[in-house]
Amino acid sequence: MQRNQFIKSLALASLAAPLASACTSQNETSKHESEGLHPAGTIVHAVYFWLKEDLTDDDKKDFLNFFEALRKVPGIRSFQYGKPASTTPRPVVDNSFSYNLVVTFKSMDDINTYEKHPDHLAAADKYSKYWSKVLVMDTVLEA
Repeated sequence: MQRNQFIKSLALASLAAPLASACTSQNETSKHESEGLHPAGTIVHAVYFWLKEDLTDDDKKDFLNFFEALRKVPGIRSFQYGKPASTTPRPVVDNSFSYNLVVTFKSMDDINTYEKHPDHLAAADKYSKYWSKVLVMDTVLEA
């Protein structure tokens, strides 16, 4: 009887370490994301838009529908957009853009799907009449 209990305790001990590791890893990921951070390997898709200068207020409002159309594309982990911040002017700061979009993806597959998705392509086609310049910067997070 003692031998059977000893074997059971060994079996339980061998499962405990991987289980504890998985829980710790999950907790660290949750903590990381709860702090507004994304894990290594996340793709950050930053897009800067310079709107045409002759747009009406209605045109500018309509342009914002572009972001709402993109938000529906599958595979997006997070999605935010905004205007330039009024930070202290310095030689390294470029606040000349009108809007910035920051979308994160879990993997390269997800961003590749996003870039080719019919909703993304249709939205870009529909709303491109409002911008004079677009700049895209994609990053793979390392830490």
